[in-house]
Amino acid sequence: MQHQGLANGRWAEMSLAEQLGNVGSEVNRSISWRKRGNEVLSHKAFDRALELIDLTIGSHLRPAALKEVLRLRDLYCEAYLDKNEADLEYVNKYLYYFALIK
Repeated sequence: MQHQGLANGRWAEMSLAEQLGNVGSEVNRSISWRKRGNEVLSHKAFDRALELIDLTIGSHLRPAALKEVLRLRDLYCEAYLDKNEADLEYVNKYLYYFALIK
């Protein structure tokens, strides 16, 4: 687990927007490293993004928010593994706006 400190409770203290903003940082890294041709670092960022998404799923979300985050996870996994650049950019753009919320 890359984010052990967050898993120990700090993650659940963050708002959903803060959580998704942090997920977006890892998603953006996975895309950036792939564009630079570094699949190893891209995959590490992909793994970290999934770890943060899973922490979000486990943070007692309302049913509607849980459904949204589960769909986000599915779309991101499918786009990343299929190397669907258009869908990856869609996920990246969706999460970008959460990073702007403070």
